[in-house]
Amino acid sequence: MSDASASQPAKRVVVAAPRGYCAGVDRAVVTVQRALAVYGAPVYVRKQIVHNRHVVETLEQEGAVFVDELSEVPSGSLVIFSAHGVSPAVRAEAVERGLRTIDATCPLVTKVHKQAVRFADKDYDIILVGHTGHEEVEGTQGEAPDHIQVVNGPHEVDQVEVRDPSKVVWISQTTLSVDETMETVRLLRERFPEMIDPPGEDICYATQNRQAAVKKIAPKVDLMIVVGSGNSSNSVRLKEVALEAGAGAAHRVDFASEIDPSWFDGVETVGLTSGASVPEILVREVVERLAELGFDDVEEVRTTTEKISFSLPKNLRADLMAAQGAASAHKRREPAADHTC
Repeated sequence: MSDASASQPAKRVVVAAPRGYCAGVDRAVVTVQRALAVYGAPVYVRKQIVHNRHVVETLEQEGAVFVDELSEVPSGSLVIFSAHGVSPAVRAEAVERGLRTIDATCPLVTKVHKQAVRFADKDYDIILVGHTGHEEVEGTQGEAPDHIQVVNGPHEVDQVEVRDPSKVVWISQTTLSVDETMETVRLLRERFPEMIDPPGEDICYATQNRQAAVKKIAPKVDLMIVVGSGNSSNSVRLKEVALEAGAGAAHRVDFASEIDPSWFDGVETVGLTSGASVPEILVREVVERLAELGFDDVEEVRTTTEKISFSLPKNLRADLMAAQGAASAHKRREPAADHTC
């Protein structure tokens, strides 16, 4: 090795942990896989089961059919509701069309829905901090449309109008930037001092953990790469958080093939993370691509360990058990093999 090359600093990759799949995403993806195994293809899914191109394309290859509206699902067919949740109107349409349903809504999203119903029953004005048009927001707002108004961020706080300032509560989309949400809430409270908080955190544990991990490594990297799809709210937020926390630059990619070598001019340290709907194989492929570009010193920085898991939807679990029982019974009835010559 020459003196010049020996004096060059090693090109490093700092990988954030936790990253990738959260419990709600894992549950939703496995729900589709198990449904295909039990009922056979096709299995219809309303909207993308989770917001990730690779996951959706893989499930399509296995027999899942993704639709935007229930009108695209043949009457009597099985349809799965995505992890982002649906409104009561969607559930009613499914009943009206005679569709069999499996609800893969993340339990943490379901918790927010229940909060909305509870406060609407008490006639509160509900301020939903979230992104207009996002499937989760549409589902939550649909629980009590006459009581809920959406606020997209601090810039919309001045537009909020309520009937009674003493009966106001805020709730939020589960995948937001923690810091921006808290700034929005601070400004709302300046306008409505008696506004109450939701019971417990609405922004999910996985979103908070991934953002915290990015904040820890961002000040130490010249470039942050976030693996995740453009319609994934939590992935987009990770890129924003990285820049706010001090990363020199940040890019979001779906796949390693999207990495542009020109990003790395003058870069010595790269940070890497992935959104909560991203399988780990995509991160590994990015690590391999970075190694090809000379970044082969890889370190993982872990801020916490996640141990949360969610059980599969109840009706799917029941059918899985029934199928397993039938398979066991059939095996017991099979005649013994004849080993005579």
